[in-house]
Amino acid sequence: MLTAHYASSRFGQLHYVECGEGEPVLLLHQTPRSWAEYRDVLPLLGATHRAIAMDTVGYGASAKPADDQSVEMFADGVEDLVDGLGLDAFHLVGHHTGGVIAVEVAARLGSRVRSLTLSATPFITPEKRARAVWRRPVDWVPPKPDGSHLMELWNRRSHFYQPGQEAALNRFMADALRVLDRVEDGHIAIRLFAMDERLPRITAPATVICGQEDDPSMPSFEPMVRALSAKGHIVPGAGVPFPEQRPEEFARLVREAVASAEVAGG
Repeated sequence: MLTAHYASSRFGQLHYVECGEGEPVLLLHQTPRSWAEYRDVLPLLGATHRAIAMDTVGYGASAKPADDQSVEMFADGVEDLVDGLGLDAFHLVGHHTGGVIAVEVAARLGSRVRSLTLSATPFITPEKRARAVWRRPVDWVPPKPDGSHLMELWNRRSHFYQPGQEAALNRFMADALRVLDRVEDGHIAIRLFAMDERLPRITAPATVICGQEDDPSMPSFEPMVRALSAKGHIVPGAGVPFPEQRPEEFARLVREAVASAEVAGG
C-alpha cells in the first residue's frame, strides 16, 4: 500500500510517498514531475525495501519557495527529508533532473549513500554550462485565454510517449501545470550545476541506466559511466518516461544495484 506523508524542512513541508519496509531506497523525479513518476515503481521496490519517492522542493505538493532554484537547493530539501526521517544510510535513485540532484546529495553525504543509481542523467560539462542561457525552453508555454497552451505543452511532450501511454502523459500534464509559472526553473538549474566538481567526491557504488530511446540523455550515458567507474545498462524500448514505460525493468535494475551494494557492504 502506498502511503503519503509530509515532513518538515527549512523550506516548509515536503511531501513524500512510501511503500514497504526494510533498507530505505529514496527516488528523485525529473523536472517538472512529482513522486507520481514512480507510482508503478514504488510497489515493486516496496516488496523488498522501504521505497520512498519525494516531491522535490518547488514541485508536486512540496513547499514552493520564491528563491531561485538550484541543484544545491533541491539537495538541501533531500538532506532535510532524510535527516527528518532518521535515515542514517539509504540507497539513492534519480531520473533525469533527479539524477543530477542525486549526484549532489551523494557528493555531500558520502557513506550515508549506500548505492547510487542514475537514470538518464545529464552529464553537465563546463562547456554546457557556458551555453546554458542560450538553450530554448523545454516545457514553458505562454498561457493563453483559450487554453490552447495546454495542447502546445501536450504536443511538445507527446512524442516521448508511445501509443497507449496517454495516462502517463496525463500525469505529466498535471504535474507540469501545477508549476507552470516556474516550470522551466529546474531545467535551468541543472544546466548551471558544477557537476565536474562534485562527481569526484562520490564514494557510493554507482549504476548508470538509460532508455535506448531517450535521445536527450543517451549522449550522457558513456561519459557518466566513465566518470563514476559505474556499471552501465541501456534498456531497449524505454525513453524519457522510463519509470512509467517500463516500471518492472526500472525496479529490477534498482534492486540489482541495491543488492550489489548490500553484498559488498556485508
